[in-house]
Amino acid sequence: MQIIALRKYAVAVAAVGAVATVLAIAGLAASPAAGQQNVTYNVTIENLTSGQPFTPPVVAAHTSGIDVFEVGQAASPEVLAIAENGNNDPLVALLGGSAAVLDSASGTAPVKPGESATITVEAPAGSLLSVVFMLICTNDGFSGVDSLTLLASGSDTVDRDAYDAGTENNTEDFADIVPPCQDLIGVSSGDAGTGESNAALAEGGVITAHAGIQGGTDLTVADHGWTDPVARITVVAEAAALPDSGGAPPAGSSGGLWALYLSIAGAALLIVGGGAFFVASRRPVR
Repeated sequence: MQIIALRKYAVAVAAVGAVATVLAIAGLAASPAAGQQNVTYNVTIENLTSGQPFTPPVVAAHTSGIDVFEVGQAASPEVLAIAENGNNDPLVALLGGSAAVLDSASGTAPVKPGESATITVEAPAGSLLSVVFMLICTNDGFSGVDSLTLLASGSDTVDRDAYDAGTENNTEDFADIVPPCQDLIGVSSGDAGTGESNAALAEGGVITAHAGIQGGTDLTVADHGWTDPVARITVVAEAAALPDSGGAPPAGSSGGLWALYLSIAGAALLIVGGGAFFVASRRPVR
């Protein structure tokens, strides 16, 4: 009876170990960033134009659970606020409240032609990066990058063209464009400008490639025009922090790290259960 009980015990332990291992493997497979440490990414936005200052860029590291913007789709109210009015606040608030956003930050000053700004975010390698900023001397022009995959090391550089948000008609009139345009470029008509959307100019379109400055009411090709690409975005990955040694997973660590601990425990149970079953099998039943 003791041998039979030992065999039953061994089978039970091995079964528990097998289940724990399978669950752990499933947990690891479900999360691409499972168990990974955060990497620090320095994101540099360089203005390649000669006459288009950028608003302070908004940068976000995120999962596929959020899409900041997409060419061919309608701009969200948060992207509209940037593209038309240079207002980062709605998008910053959205990113800050989203569980799909791993880290986000924004610049503090306009990026003038020929200048650059560097913003830092932290996220596991394999996460996605999105950047948005307005071309200030336009009605609803913007640029950036949507869901760029973050590398584990080294650097990645992409050039980006200008986009038209499709939300406001391109009047090219200073009266319909944010006030900083006139001061930053040094060309003015005396109009006060506006940082508010005008329903009478609403376009109701989708995000497309921007046609560029046509030389309308106040904007001129010579002063405000550009040739694509308008921006160069360089992402540099700093070395990832070494994982903690020993002890339980640190507070705030990903579920994937717990899955790793579970898989180790499961493997140990399999070994113990298998060993016990082997011993029991070697002894005759009386």
